[in-house]
Amino acid sequence: MEEVLIPLIVVPTLFIALPWLIFHYVTKWKSQATLTAEDENLLDELHETARRLDERLCSIERIMTAENPGWRQVACDPASIGIEDQLQSLKRIKQ
Repeated sequence: MEEVLIPLIVVPTLFIALPWLIFHYVTKWKSQATLTAEDENLLDELHETARRLDERLCSIERIMTAENPGWRQVACDPASIGIEDQLQSLKRIKQ
């Protein structure tokens, strides 16, 4: 009985279960390697939020500079830190 039972368990395990398991996880890994539309939307929202926060920070720095000109040596300018260039690059990538 044991001589028949062991091959009946081993053969389907080797030729059916193991390949299925390997292919199952390979397809899972491939599907997770790319960004989903939801991930892209989240990144767009985060980038927009970061841009707005940076603009607010620049506004606060301009106000501080107007009140006390010597408080900071370098003025905040969105063009000088490349925000506009980054926005244009993202728009080109999305198209």
